[in-house]
Amino acid sequence: MNNAALRAEATRIFQAGVAAADPAGAVRRALNAQPVTGPVAVIALGKAAGAMMAEALLHVEASKALVVTNAENAQDIAGAEVMIGEHPVPSDGSVAAGAAILDFVAGLGPEDQVLALISGGGSALAIAPVEGVSAADKQAANAVLLGSGLDINQMNLVRQCLSRLKGGGLLAATKASVRALILSDVIGDDLRVVASGPTVGRVGTHAEARRVLMDAGAWDAMPQAVRDHLGRDEDVAEMRPAYNQIIGSNRVSLEAMVAACDGTVIVDDALEGDVAEAAQKVLSAMNAHSGDCTLIFGGETTVKLVGDGVGGRNQELALRVAQGAAESGDDWVFLSGGTDGRDGPTDAAGGIVDTQTCARIADAGLDVDAVLGNNDSFHGLQAAGDLLVIGGTGTNVADVQVFLRRS
Repeated sequence: MNNAALRAEATRIFQAGVAAADPAGAVRRALNAQPVTGPVAVIALGKAAGAMMAEALLHVEASKALVVTNAENAQDIAGAEVMIGEHPVPSDGSVAAGAAILDFVAGLGPEDQVLALISGGGSALAIAPVEGVSAADKQAANAVLLGSGLDINQMNLVRQCLSRLKGGGLLAATKASVRALILSDVIGDDLRVVASGPTVGRVGTHAEARRVLMDAGAWDAMPQAVRDHLGRDEDVAEMRPAYNQIIGSNRVSLEAMVAACDGTVIVDDALEGDVAEAAQKVLSAMNAHSGDCTLIFGGETTVKLVGDGVGGRNQELALRVAQGAAESGDDWVFLSGGTDGRDGPTDAAGGIVDTQTCARIADAGLDVDAVLGNNDSFHGLQAAGDLLVIGGTGTNVADVQVFLRRS
């Protein structure tokens, strides 16, 4: 199989994973299995919010409807107000959206019901800072978190401690009964972490958030107002229950990728942690499987920013794998992509690399070590023609990877 055919096959398998996370299909299955009866206030939050809301409105009697999503995935939906926030760093629109969500549910009583449609990205798309912490403080804190090397669970622990919306804040703001349909972008599907858990309890306490930030060397970089707030210990109130349902996840997408091809092995469904260590896991798996093979991975790695380049965790993972396997001599392709079609602050979903990637980068006058040292994987892969660009997908269930070797 030639290189172009290998790339096409890897992309096809990746797209099978994305298709399995189709938000409209997931909502349809959930509401057909367990219909909502009577009037219901519907909120959709996250990158998949538009598609989830459009489908939900075909199945329920909505008394009112509010969508909060990013600009790329926004769409006009009859009967729903649509608000736009920013991701991964929240914007003024995110502040307005957070206030709108709390206002949306505040006047509802015990006889009312809320249907919440939650997907990845919600943490930044809607923010409602605690008293004493400004929106600018929250934005600065989020930027620090994104460059800290912390995993999504640790970042959302901190985010929840700074929010009136996250960590069950939506649930606490209303007396209505709440049912949530959740498209999980979190490995292990801890619902406290998806969109920072607006309908679920907190991940942890201020003391735990302080410890995480100090261990990561990120405490001093936080705004003073954030440090002051987290410096005050507090009791985490017990949350009243909501009915939370997972309707899609990374694991579901991995299984769809397996179904899309023969001879596939899911090597790791929790490829997490530092991107350099994750690359070594991929390289070890490549070496452990001789001959023709298809290897599938899923997870969400982290990148500790030390340079001022442009890139994302999938792009850096792909480039590190390309560097580590450049001398293998085999015909292979490795793809790492975000199922939302976006990797970091770029328009690429990730990277798709092969045995000649590093040579093409060198031919373009760049040094791979220098590119990686500056966290500039976007420009390195761009020079090689190896960016994976598919546009926004309207869904988000974390990242997936596929390795192909063919004789």
